Amino acid sequence: MNADSTRRLDELEQGGVDDLDLLALAGLRAIYEHGDPVPPGLLERVKFAITLDDLEAEVARLQRDSVPERVARSELTSDDLLKARTVTFTSDTVTTMVTITPITADSVRLDGWAAPGAFLQIELRVGETRHHIVADEDGRFVFDDVTRGLAQLVLRPTEGSGGEHAVITPAIEL
Repeated sequence: MNADSTRRLDELEQGGVDDLDLLALAGLRAIYEHGDPVPPGLLERVKFAITLDDLEAEVARLQRDSVPERVARSELTSDDLLKARTVTFTSDTVTTMVTITPITADSVRLDGWAAPGAFLQIELRVGETRHHIVADEDGRFVFDDVTRGLAQLVLRPTEGSGGEHAVITPAIEL
């Protein structure tokens, strides 16, 4: 860069944002909104991930999700809403498998198994709603008639179970 270019850049930095800048930014925004829109639910997913209130919890990894790749950046079809899917989460202390079965277009049933999981306290977070249940002696748990949305499981050991900390799963779309 020469001295004139540097001086011009310095002047632009000091000038602030004007109407022409705003017009250019609006044009760029329109290009991106049309060509590569933000995936549906991304903002909610980010907020959901940031609001972990169990900061000392172990975070499970999504091991397997049977959702077809084609729905990752597109809307679900009515056929997709009718199919059950199985998701598996793993961590150092527990493995959890959840089968998500559609009941209606707006609700699902979750059947889950945690190993080892005898008498784990299971919390299901869907948006601002919290559902609680205790897994049975085999680690099985069920949440009936859950509203669809971005969801996350928190598995906590019960008193006397020998566990030390909670395990939180990544958020998934029900």
